[in-house]
Amino acid sequence: MGRIGVLKTPHGNIKTPNLMPVIHPGKQTIDVKKYGAEIVITNAYIIYKNEVLKEKALENGVHSLINFDGPIMTDSGSFQLSEYGDIDVTNREIIEFQEKIGTDIGTSLDIPTPPYVKRERAEKELEITLERAKEALEVRKNLMLNSVVQGSTFPDLRAKCAEILGKMDFEVYPIGAVVPLLENYRYKDVLDIVIASVGNLPPSRPRHLMGAGHPMVFAFAAAIGCDLFDSAAYILYAQDDRFLMPEGTYKLENLYEMPCSCDVCTNYTPDDLKSMKKDQRMKLIAQHNLYISFAEIKKVRQAIMDGSLLELVEQRCRAHPYLLDALRGLKNYKEIMEEHDPLYKKSAFFYSGPESLNRPEILRHHKQIKRLPQKDKLLLLPSFRKPYSKNIQNLILNHPEIENIQDLETIGKLYKINDETNNGKIETNSLQIAVCDVPFGIIPLEIDEVYPLAQNEAPSSLDEDSKKFVRNILKDYVKNFNEVIISEKIIKKFDLPYKFENYNNEFLKIELNDKNKIKYIADYQFGKGSGNALFSGDINIVKSRKTGKIRHVYDGDDLIATLRASDGIFVLSMEGAKRLHNYLKYPKNRVVVNTDAEPFAREGKSIFAKFVIDIDINIRANEEVLIVNEKDELLAFGKSLLNGPEIMDFKVGQAVKTRKGVK
Repeated sequence: MGRIGVLKTPHGNIKTPNLMPVIHPGKQTIDVKKYGAEIVITNAYIIYKNEVLKEKALENGVHSLINFDGPIMTDSGSFQLSEYGDIDVTNREIIEFQEKIGTDIGTSLDIPTPPYVKRERAEKELEITLERAKEALEVRKNLMLNSVVQGSTFPDLRAKCAEILGKMDFEVYPIGAVVPLLENYRYKDVLDIVIASVGNLPPSRPRHLMGAGHPMVFAFAAAIGCDLFDSAAYILYAQDDRFLMPEGTYKLENLYEMPCSCDVCTNYTPDDLKSMKKDQRMKLIAQHNLYISFAEIKKVRQAIMDGSLLELVEQRCRAHPYLLDALRGLKNYKEIMEEHDPLYKKSAFFYSGPESLNRPEILRHHKQIKRLPQKDKLLLLPSFRKPYSKNIQNLILNHPEIENIQDLETIGKLYKINDETNNGKIETNSLQIAVCDVPFGIIPLEIDEVYPLAQNEAPSSLDEDSKKFVRNILKDYVKNFNEVIISEKIIKKFDLPYKFENYNNEFLKIELNDKNKIKYIADYQFGKGSGNALFSGDINIVKSRKTGKIRHVYDGDDLIATLRASDGIFVLSMEGAKRLHNYLKYPKNRVVVNTDAEPFAREGKSIFAKFVIDIDINIRANEEVLIVNEKDELLAFGKSLLNGPEIMDFKVGQAVKTRKGVK
C-alpha cells in the first residue's frame, strides 16, 4: 500500500512518504533543513500560550519564528491535552490563530483518546472530535487543514471516524493517539488501527501517522498506507545519548565503533563524544539521528519505485520481535494489500521466510490460476532450472539409465496419487504440467514466465511453514484433476500424506505447445476465455532470435499483441484491444471517460483522473486497460497508473498512460 506522492502547500511541494521533524518554537537550535527536512511540524498551542512567541509569530509569521522557509504543519494542542488533561483554548480560537500566523497546514483540536480505554469513553470523545472537525471547516478561510482520526484501540470506531472525516474537505488525515502504542512496542495494535483508518480514508489525501519517528518503523508504516510521519525522537533520543538506526537503537555507552558513515560517525569516535559536554554531544547525536532518519525515508521511497518495499519491510521487521509480530499480522489483511499492490514491478520476488507467504503476489496468483483451462491430468514436477518451459526440453523423466545421463536434470521416479492407470504416452493436450515449489505452490508451465513466477527466488532448504503452505495448496489443486502424476522429489520435499502407486512409463519427454501457451497467458492476465478471444484465426507466433522467447502474435498480417520480455505479459495492439473489448463484458477492464476527454483519448493522449466517470473497480495499478465512453465504445487502450478506487477519487494527475487511440 506504499505510494509515492506530492503534497502541494503554499510554501512548496514535498514528496511523500516524508518525515516532519518536530520543532520546539522556543528551543530549537538545529537547522533540520540542512539534514534533509522538507517539511516540519511545530506546536501552535505553545506559541499561543507564550506571549513573546505569540507576538513574534503574529507579527512576522511562524516561518520567521522557527527560521524555516519550507512548509510548516502546526499541532493544535492535542498533545498537551493528552498529557495534562486540559488546555485553555477553544477549537475555534486555535484554528483562527494558526491561520493568522501563516502556517501551511493547521490542525483541529481533536480529543486524543488513549489506548485501551472503555468503549463508552472512546465513543463520547470521538463525537467531540467529529464536531470540532466540522467547526474547523467553518472557521478556516484559506488554511489547509488536518483532521485527526481517533477511536482509541477500537478498529470499528477508527473506521467510523475515518469514513465520516473522509467525506469532509480536509487536506491531510492524521491517525492520532498512537504514541503510547509505539512507545510500548504495540506495533500489531498500530497495524489494526492504521488499516481500519486507511481503508476508509480517501486515497487522494495523504495519511499522517502521528508520533512515528523511529526509522525502523518507516518501511512498515509506509507499506500499510501511511505517507507522513512526525517525531521529536531525533532530539529526545540524543538527549539520552541514543543513536537511531533502521535496525534499532544504540546507547553511546555501549558503542565500540560508530554505527554508520554519516558525517558525525565519520569524524568522531565514541570516546570523542563521551568526552564532550552534554549539550555539544547531544547536537551531534541529533544530527546523526536526522541523517539516518532521512536516509531511511529515501530508502523507502526508492523501494516503492522498485517494487521491493515488502522485502525492505521484512528486513526491518526482523529488527524487533514485536515488529515481526506486526508483520505476521499482515496475513489478516491480505485482500486489502492485494487491492493496492501493483500487478507488475521492476524487482524480483525474494522469499525471506514464512512471512513472505502472506505477500499479495501469492494471493493474486492463486486467484488468477483459477482462470486457466481445465485439463484431465496433472503432472507435477519439482523445481528445476528456469525458465521451466524452456528447459523442460532437456528434462528426462523416468529413464532406466538416468544416473549415467550427463547435463540433463531429473525429476526422480514418478508416482500416481489415484488408483487409475495410464498405459500410453501422455499427450500434452490432455495434460497440465506444473512445477511445485515455494513460494507460489503451483506454477503451470504455460505461464511460468509471467511476473513474478519466473522472477522469484527462495532458499533450497525449506522451513516447516512453507512446506505446510505448499501441502495445503496441493490439497486443493489436485482435486481438479482425474489423474495426478507426481515426482518422488516433491513427495519427499513436502512430506506429502497421500497414498501413491508407481507410474510405469520408462521414458517420457515432453514438449509444450506455443499456441496453448499464449492462450494460457491471456487467460491468466485478462480472465477466463480471453486467450481464445484474442488468438483465433491464422495465428502466427514470432520469437526473438536472440532468446527464443515469444515476442509477437499475429493473425495473418495483423499484430494482436506483444509479449513483454521483462515480465511476460501481453501488451495489446489495436486489433488485440478491439478483440478483448468485444469479448469482455462491461465494465471488465474498462476505464470510462466523459465527453470532454473522448477526443483526447482517440488521439492517444494520456487520461487524467478528473475525466474518469466510471471504472472497473477491480483494476490494479500497472494493468492493461480499455478506455471507453459512456456508450462503451472503445476509444483507446493503455496502462493504469493507479488502482480503480484511486482513479475514481483523485481529481488531479494521470490515471492511464494511453498506448494508442482508436480513431
